Amino acid sequence: MGTGSTQTSQLKPQEEAELNELARVVLADTEKAWGSYFKQHGQNYTPTTLVLYNGGTSTACGMGQSAMGPFYCPGDQKVYLDLDFYRDMQTKLNSASDAAFAYVIAHEVGHHVQNLLGILPKVHRMQQQVGKKEANALSVKLELQADCYAGVWMHWASTTRDPATGAYYLNTPTADEVLGALQTAQAIGDDRLQARYQGTSNPETWTHGSANQRAAWLQRGLDSGEIATCDTWSAPRV
Repeated sequence: MGTGSTQTSQLKPQEEAELNELARVVLADTEKAWGSYFKQHGQNYTPTTLVLYNGGTSTACGMGQSAMGPFYCPGDQKVYLDLDFYRDMQTKLNSASDAAFAYVIAHEVGHHVQNLLGILPKVHRMQQQVGKKEANALSVKLELQADCYAGVWMHWASTTRDPATGAYYLNTPTADEVLGALQTAQAIGDDRLQARYQGTSNPETWTHGSANQRAAWLQRGLDSGEIATCDTWSAPRV
């Protein structure tokens, strides 16, 4: 996990330290989960790097800024997360539980998994060959699959014991924590964000999916724990 900073965070030092520790634990657990999955399928998992920053940071995909929210850069295979996004989760999304924050990280790691599986570059090539509306629809499928992958990880981490300690990698999320993660997925749905900032919502311009879609695909992965259930590409409707 890396760090980068150009501005002072609005978070208190203790909050930053706690988020750094939580992010480190979540990232390590995603490595165990996806490492196990890839090994079962005769492949090796190459871990991503999580870069926590404040305000802005340089990436292989250009300048990362807090206004962009969390994102994955395939150019350097790193996940970027502005620590003040946690503040936004508290003040704007009304969801800042550990499970909700873990979901945000796991979603971006999901994009890394898509990259390693060849899904991400394939879809990016397809997007360059179609119009804006079709490209947006492909983006929605990518994002919903990453939501489902996050759910798969949450399922795995809460049902698999660490052989060294005997403890679960992730304490089984309580109903409230699962609800917090689902509420976060809904809060960053395109329909809700567009309605908040534009006063209206246009499905043709969605790039991540609606509130209900994001929650549904996260729940699907959480319930099944199986990556095969996350095939947004063959689903008759997402």
